Amino acid sequence: MANTDKQLRTPAIDPDFFVLDEDKAILEKFERMSEKHPVNLLITGDQGCGKSSLVRQFAGVCKRPLVTFQMGLLSESGELFGQQRLKNGETYYQEFLFPKAIQTPGCVIHLEEINRTEAPHALNELFSVLSEDRCIWIDELGFVEVAPGVIFCATMNEGSEFTGTDNLDAALRDRFYRIYLNNLPKDIEKTVLIRKTGLDDTRVDDILNVVDRVRNNSQAPIKISVRHSLMIAELVSLGASIKDSLVYGLQVSQDTVESLLLSVHVETGEFKSRPGVYIPYVPEQVESGKEMAKGAS
Repeated sequence: MANTDKQLRTPAIDPDFFVLDEDKAILEKFERMSEKHPVNLLITGDQGCGKSSLVRQFAGVCKRPLVTFQMGLLSESGELFGQQRLKNGETYYQEFLFPKAIQTPGCVIHLEEINRTEAPHALNELFSVLSEDRCIWIDELGFVEVAPGVIFCATMNEGSEFTGTDNLDAALRDRFYRIYLNNLPKDIEKTVLIRKTGLDDTRVDDILNVVDRVRNNSQAPIKISVRHSLMIAELVSLGASIKDSLVYGLQVSQDTVESLLLSVHVETGEFKSRPGVYIPYVPEQVESGKEMAKGAS
């Protein structure tokens, strides 16, 4: 479908993106359904499992323009469509991208973190555009109708551990088909890490062995998403140790990582404690020849 605005771009296809065959098949059905009327999809699943990536991949595969709206930025009803502004002492209405996007045939509208708005009433206008009528009256714009073939893809994280999120209004949730994404199985996760980082099988096995044992630690399991395992693998591919990559990728201290590794009985030379060496963080030529100061980690 034609891309009529430089802000509405078709995303590139990720050749290393994996999805369940049944999810791929149902997405193909939803695309065909959108030829009859606009479609609403709600994508949920654990953090870092690829919800937003799935929306981008879907738009890329289907050659559709994609535009993403961060729903957590909304605090008032009507903010998706536009806002009154002041210029040279006079007020005027500035139309935003949302009405243009929903009036673009075949556009994929990504409503990211739909349950993270500052106030529930900020989503009130969505009831109309997601309903069977697919239109809404905005005083400054008149009737705004959803174009043929538009697909709304809402993504969200659910659970008490996600601060700033709310339960999605039942009447709003009822307007969506729901796709639940699972985390990738270990063999597919390994393939993704190899393809995206260039590490060899042995090194990726080392990473996933540690990651998997931390995930399944009965005493203090830690959720390590594919996003995080990829972050860890990317650091390792640049020469970082697995231990340091865990520290920075999981946002925990070295002591915490060492305790975790001890609790899952990982005993390799790479994970032994070592004294830290403190050096100035300046361009090398500035400190060339100066002695580094040693200190305890």
